Amino acid sequence: MPEISFANVSKKFGSILALDRVSFDVEDGEYLCVLGPTGSGKSTLLRLIAGLLRPDHGSIYFGNKQVNNVDAQDRNAVYVPQQYALFPHLTVLENVAFGPLARDNAESVALEKARATLEMVRLSSRASAYPGELSGGMQQRVALARGLASGAGLLLLDEPLGALDARLRLDLRHKLRELVKQSGFTAIHVTHDRDEAMSVADHIMVLRNGRILDYGTPNRVYTRPTGIFVTNMIGGANFFEGVVESTSEKAAIVRISGGIMAHSPPELFTANEPTILAVRKEKVRISNSNPELDNVVSGEVREVRFLGSSREYLVRLTNGDVVVSRQFQEGPESAFKVGEKVFVGFEQIDITPFPYPPEGLRKELEVV
Repeated sequence: MPEISFANVSKKFGSILALDRVSFDVEDGEYLCVLGPTGSGKSTLLRLIAGLLRPDHGSIYFGNKQVNNVDAQDRNAVYVPQQYALFPHLTVLENVAFGPLARDNAESVALEKARATLEMVRLSSRASAYPGELSGGMQQRVALARGLASGAGLLLLDEPLGALDARLRLDLRHKLRELVKQSGFTAIHVTHDRDEAMSVADHIMVLRNGRILDYGTPNRVYTRPTGIFVTNMIGGANFFEGVVESTSEKAAIVRISGGIMAHSPPELFTANEPTILAVRKEKVRISNSNPELDNVVSGEVREVRFLGSSREYLVRLTNGDVVVSRQFQEGPESAFKVGEKVFVGFEQIDITPFPYPPEGLRKELEVV
């Protein structure tokens, strides 16, 4: 499968600009996850690649060939939609075998591929059932199996695991990536689940309002996000609004609300410049005694959230701000209780400073 390129692609639906001058490249054999909130343009992007929509402006290339006007059936791509689109008059096995048969595989070969793929998605026992006899989650797995068995070089997945229960979703996401890699597919996987994207993707694209905000490896997007919205979407963070008091080669001193001073990386800020400081939840430490960290503020635990392998502590600081600290590998009892006085600390190196957004922090974090 050749590489895929978008060059300044835009698409409108009436007055709604679904994609706005989007440009990116996907290498042959790559697994790309497209992440973004509802209405960000994810499904529109996928349908443009599939040939189900035509761009209003810009060009789409498969290798060196522009495919703007190439029909969907001529793109060697299979699109797995959210709505499943199964043939109601065919059995589960026949639905999955449809793609291989359409590509002139012998019936015995097509059925063998279908059975093997159904085994992978744990539906071999329902091979003789009809779609109307299955739950929504089962129908989604059949649609996924049909795409995987098709033999197309390009796999386009629109929320492929969205209707599955949590346990099965975790299991299938890794099997899906494994099969894509073993089969040599190029995969473009749309999701709103950041954990899903982080665990399966070679690269992640973050979309918002039809524009690409970030594009890179999961590690780079997580550790060095391009902006406030991406930081919040990829893992969540605490955000502090402040003004730069002074800068040096080693640090910037930032005054946040309540007169609290924070030591931040200097970046390129100047004195009196407004800024946002972002600190990942897992980088915020809480303790009963004053820790030896670059930034320490006292507060009170207001809420404890049990998350299985971790807990989140919501701590109200002396200035009224609420900070979230995520703690891993604790015992059966919470290390800190609601109402307990604690110290909150984080290192300067764990702060990511951003310029203050023109429309304010709240507007910058909105998902619509």
